[in-house]
Amino acid sequence: MEAAARCLEVDLTTGRSAARELSAEERELYVGGRGLGARLLYDATAAGLDSFDERMAIVFSVGPSTGTGAPQSNRFVVSTRSPATGGLADSHCGGSFATKLRKAGYLAVVVRGRSPKPTYLRIAEDRVTLEDASHLWGRGTHATQEALPASFGKAVIGPAGENRVRFAAIVSQHRVAGRGGAGAVMGAKNLKAVIADGQRPVPVARADEFKELQKSITKYLLGHPITGQLLPQLGTANLVMTTAGRNILPTRNFQAGHDRRSPLLAGEKMRDELLVKQDGCMACPIRCGRRVRIKGREGKGPEFETIGLLGNNLGIFDLEAVCELGERCDDLGLDTISMGNTLGFATELTERGLLKSDLAWGRLEAYREAIEATAVRQGLGAELADGSKRLAERHGGEAFAIHVKGLELPAYDPRGCVGQGLEYATNNRGGCHIRGSTMFLEATGPVSIDPLGIGAKPELVIFQQNNNAAISSLSMCYFAAYAMIPKLVFGLDPNGLAYRGAMKAATWTGPALQAFLRLKNPLRLLWFEKFLSAVVGRDIGMGEFLELGERVYNLERMYNFREGFSRADDRLPRRLLEEPIFEGEEAGVPLARMLPRYYRIRGWDERGVPTAKTLKRLRVRA
Repeated sequence: MEAAARCLEVDLTTGRSAARELSAEERELYVGGRGLGARLLYDATAAGLDSFDERMAIVFSVGPSTGTGAPQSNRFVVSTRSPATGGLADSHCGGSFATKLRKAGYLAVVVRGRSPKPTYLRIAEDRVTLEDASHLWGRGTHATQEALPASFGKAVIGPAGENRVRFAAIVSQHRVAGRGGAGAVMGAKNLKAVIADGQRPVPVARADEFKELQKSITKYLLGHPITGQLLPQLGTANLVMTTAGRNILPTRNFQAGHDRRSPLLAGEKMRDELLVKQDGCMACPIRCGRRVRIKGREGKGPEFETIGLLGNNLGIFDLEAVCELGERCDDLGLDTISMGNTLGFATELTERGLLKSDLAWGRLEAYREAIEATAVRQGLGAELADGSKRLAERHGGEAFAIHVKGLELPAYDPRGCVGQGLEYATNNRGGCHIRGSTMFLEATGPVSIDPLGIGAKPELVIFQQNNNAAISSLSMCYFAAYAMIPKLVFGLDPNGLAYRGAMKAATWTGPALQAFLRLKNPLRLLWFEKFLSAVVGRDIGMGEFLELGERVYNLERMYNFREGFSRADDRLPRRLLEEPIFEGEEAGVPLARMLPRYYRIRGWDERGVPTAKTLKRLRVRA
């Protein structure tokens, strides 16, 4: 069996493990990463299994280019049934674990069962063992990683995962697989960590072609205004001023789109006052991570989402305090997006007299205590640990509980980028911005495709969702997709005729874009399919690449419908539909006007279910 095309299957109940070769369907139709994880999860579990049932599977998967040195390829995906949404959760993470797992000879690890005591899974190429983790139980993610063998890549949980917080994260080095609550599924299995150490070279079919690509793409990324300048200089925190300026930065539980104090949290302020050095993942030239110094101690600088939800959204405008809150969430194993969003909702409930708590906008100490209590499910934390959807079911306030399908929204208010609103509503994962990052093309990037208009938004969202699903199936970082925006765009005057004309044209190119989505384009126009072609030794064009993403998206959709989802779940909170955020607007996101066309273009019926014709065309077995 080819070492690099294996799947490791582990049963924690029996303590047994076995490696098998991936099938042709798994390798060729789903490739790796997100796609492979979805396929393996679908096949490994029966319908209706609770996320915490010991028969539930959790899948760790990487891509075919992981471990090859391809830029931005060192990521892994964790797939399971989300305890927050009840649907498919795929969470993505950097760190060294991905490369170590791939070099151990595996594209995926499927874990089932429940250990009778705390344990960790140790993968050293062909030697796979379950080790006692009793001494690690209760420790934070930082101490846990320090206590495990230094040569291994690690994916670990903290107290939040152990206590089954529904948005518990998995941490690898300083990177976090945050969304969907996969950490809680690990905790329910008494699985404290998965560690891997492999030294095998990853096979590359066209080595010379691969090396040339590696050099040319790295050079291009470093020369691009976003991946070579903005992200290295400011990290994702560059978005603070952009979103505030666009009035889409969540403020007081999405009651407003900015605050006059938002600049106090800006990436420029972090760079000028706190930054120690840049940080980043293995095999990535961009270095978008931050290392900062707070009160004489070096730590992780917060990502934009952490700043937006734990800072601006809660009325906390002390950047050092936000850094500390974010790092504490990482150590406890909490998703900062869901934590900040749920705290914002709980604060508004308290403000309205629907919940008894000490929470209030800007009250830092109360938020600190709530975060600690959430990780161990004590007091108010026992309710916060179940997320905003369940909090609303108990106390009311469904209209301003800011989640989709049970997953709390990130730091982009879709009332200022309506395509992003459609993306939120139709995402298989729930309230997530990185299924397509449509907001980048509407409001946060160098282009502005009619943020408040409908135009070709359904087509644009579908393209973005398919492209992202394909990139994620290679386990490559979607930040590289930002560099697809031609450099010449950055030289255009936003108020000039050329720029405005291009944006107007982009708004009304729906029919052409729809045809392009169905085009079997053999040309390799993007470096993602170029890398994939070089690694597997077969020419893969853009048409096949986008079809991969479309296939993955439809399989995920079928998983969710198998688990009881319906068209009714493709919705947004009432606040975002009915309460305008801009003067002169009568309502929020015009979702009802976009959804029917989105379904039609997708090849889904009026219930939002993929038709038999669509599934056959995409070769989706469901």
